[in-house]
Amino acid sequence: MLLEIEDLKVSFHCRDGVNQAVKGISFNLEEGKTLAIVGESGSGKSVTSMALTKLLPPPPLCQVSGSARLDGVQLLDLPDKEMRSVRGKQIAYIFQEPSTSLNPYYTVGNQIAEAIKYHRDDVEDVWKEVVTLLDQVGIRDPDKRANDYPHQMSGGMKQRVMIAIALACQPRILVADEPTTALDVTIEAQIIDLLKELRGSLNMSIILITHNFGIVDEFADEIAVMFRGEIVEAGPAESILAHPKHPYTQALIKCIPKLGAKMDRLPVVNYEEL
Repeated sequence: MLLEIEDLKVSFHCRDGVNQAVKGISFNLEEGKTLAIVGESGSGKSVTSMALTKLLPPPPLCQVSGSARLDGVQLLDLPDKEMRSVRGKQIAYIFQEPSTSLNPYYTVGNQIAEAIKYHRDDVEDVWKEVVTLLDQVGIRDPDKRANDYPHQMSGGMKQRVMIAIALACQPRILVADEPTTALDVTIEAQIIDLLKELRGSLNMSIILITHNFGIVDEFADEIAVMFRGEIVEAGPAESILAHPKHPYTQALIKCIPKLGAKMDRLPVVNYEEL
């Protein structure tokens, strides 16, 4: 097993007391597979992914406990120096809003080059690798667009640049945190298809974080449904989508728009029944 999470807990200390964002969850990720962590905003999905590489505030602001093992190595116990070699090289991230993730003062090529220089001593021609990565993620005229600034690109192109930055380190695990947020459905489908293609060609494992069951079908191998900091249902994607057991999972799946379906409004989740 590539990644094993057991009894992971994350708590934030605030003025009103302690807020437990993640309440002892467990899941596994196999090599070359995709795990979709699905749930609404605030359910603890992103916090879970950031806890793996210590991207959350340090104690006492945030307390993380439990076990997160990558190839048997306990990530939560690694000192900061060793963790820096895990971030990017072992576990890379695509965050949900590329406009806030990219630095507006640097060209996209320079931002990709920075990741290559820091993590890959084997690359002799860094700029050639930058152009190759942009071409790999479907950017036309990559040698020219590498000199563009983020504001010169569309939302879909900026998301492709974010994927290129993540791939620059050749990670074993790619965490895609709401990778299609704010994109229209056509570009959304292109980004998902790109991730599927890269997963197959690079034998890369993916953790897909989303609130949208509509992009999970035909992409995820396993699904874990999070609700209020807990995993309420988990299993093979086909089983979860075809026969959801938990009321929260059922409600989320009912919200997927279907061609030909006529309804006045999307179904409402009744939290009192959960």
